[in-house]
Amino acid sequence: MLASPVTLARWMILTGAGILLGLILAASWLLRDQIFQTFQDPGEPFQTYTPPPGADYASAEAWYARGDFTDADEPAVFFVHPTTYSGGSNWVGELDKASTVEAVERSALPNYAAPFANSGVLFAPRYRQASLYTLMNNREDSLLAREFAYGDVRMAFEAFLAQIGEDRPILLAGVGQGGFHVLGLLMERVSGDEDLRARLIAAYVLETPVPLDLFTGPLADIPPCETPADVRCVMAYSYVEQTDDQRIRILTERMMTWTAPGQLDFVDGRGLLCVNPILGTRTDEYASARLHRGAVAAEGLPPDATPAPLSGQTGAQCADGLLFIEPPTSPALQHGRRLAEEYRVPPFNLFYEDLRLDAARRSLNLITLLQDERRWAPPIMDVEDVEDSPVVPIPDRREY
Repeated sequence: MLASPVTLARWMILTGAGILLGLILAASWLLRDQIFQTFQDPGEPFQTYTPPPGADYASAEAWYARGDFTDADEPAVFFVHPTTYSGGSNWVGELDKASTVEAVERSALPNYAAPFANSGVLFAPRYRQASLYTLMNNREDSLLAREFAYGDVRMAFEAFLAQIGEDRPILLAGVGQGGFHVLGLLMERVSGDEDLRARLIAAYVLETPVPLDLFTGPLADIPPCETPADVRCVMAYSYVEQTDDQRIRILTERMMTWTAPGQLDFVDGRGLLCVNPILGTRTDEYASARLHRGAVAAEGLPPDATPAPLSGQTGAQCADGLLFIEPPTSPALQHGRRLAEEYRVPPFNLFYEDLRLDAARRSLNLITLLQDERRWAPPIMDVEDVEDSPVVPIPDRREY
């Protein structure tokens, strides 16, 4: 039996509506990042924007962690957390915004600060972080917000140095946006200071691009970590899976980072540093999963906890400046489906145990080196010219 004209018309309308809805959903999926950005845009130029109040880094309230030392040689760890504020009403995050603070305390610290806290006393500043929105585009306002956030980190670092004294070894670590800020500190504050360079265990600049041209410019005195035994060096990687086409483009083409203190440029064409965290070396050698010491999903644990690592989860190899990994097997180590996921640091640390052991080894190496250097003879000072004095002969007593 043929359908009636009315039934056929209804079917055509429903089919057309279904196709239209499908097209709308497909377009929304393809444009999801652009839609997300639209809702996170503060809608006000940064130049006329009034930032939220900053921190007094002499106060304990300005720090997520500020520990006490028990030993004169005990290292101090300066850790800068990744982005936890999405955006919306502000270009930079408020220091006491509940959701962003909780994300730092529940996820960033136990997953990313804890491996380094095993090698020294942890200092982790609160700072007015640039929003996730500002990392998704390179508008002038967004760049100004990133530089503003770096200003907070720079002030926190000065307070950190004043609090720890003049002789203590230091370790710097930053993840995501935090890595960007640590890279700025290395160029502006550490590289030109011989004393700080001598005390530097290593700088861990993770999940953010580190261009190779910096090591022939502002970082000429702080080389990459070439071997697991190196100290006073930079350990850096950004990891991707082979199928992460969008994240690969973001990391190698679209992101901007430092070229010199106070100057930013695209990473495209600059080459990137990759140190394999499984091997602890700067190499393109493949590290199999059997060498992987362990990942951790430590959300909710205190930074001083010792979670059980999941070993053998991934192999890794540096290529074209990126660390290509094999998909982890544990469900706890799968990336989420959050909007702008390519710009976020995951709520787990795939190389937790590898980093913990790497930092401990480099820390011990520097402490040993500093102890040896203190036993060396002091350097010879500038030679002073002494004028010749007349020689007065001594009389021969036998003549008397």
